[in-house]
Amino acid sequence: MKKWKYCFAVLLLLCASAMAQQAENYDSLLAKKTGADEYGMKQYVMAFLKKGKTEMADKTRVNELLKGHLANISKLADEGKMVLAGPMMDNTGLEGIFIFNVKTVAEAEALSNTDPAVKAGLFSMEFHLWYASAALMEVVPMHKKIQKKKF
Repeated sequence: MKKWKYCFAVLLLLCASAMAQQAENYDSLLAKKTGADEYGMKQYVMAFLKKGKTEMADKTRVNELLKGHLANISKLADEGKMVLAGPMMDNTGLEGIFIFNVKTVAEAEALSNTDPAVKAGLFSMEFHLWYASAALMEVVPMHKKIQKKKF
């Protein structure tokens, strides 16, 4: 019986220690800034950028649309609406991902329609509600600190 009580006491101490570490690391200001819930998470909308239905042979027009596409991503990131964006590095028809800092698919669709390459049909988007770490909200400010050249 004494052995059981000893094991229980050790278990309680370990749990208390883990809880103290959690509280010790918690930053309420950062949690509020990033929109974190009590688990450090928040809802986003993830969008898969896919090859669109429009085929374009005019390389100059395609380059203009891609320039506008990148400018739009930068604008949305500066506004706090775009958390992450990046191209896929293989040739599968899945062109990239966007993670929008919005609560609804409708909001993400509206933001996607500001992209000239999406409007022109060069790309299409598939949207999904996504629950992930609120720490992602710190990616854009951090990226600006390590980005030597702009697109």
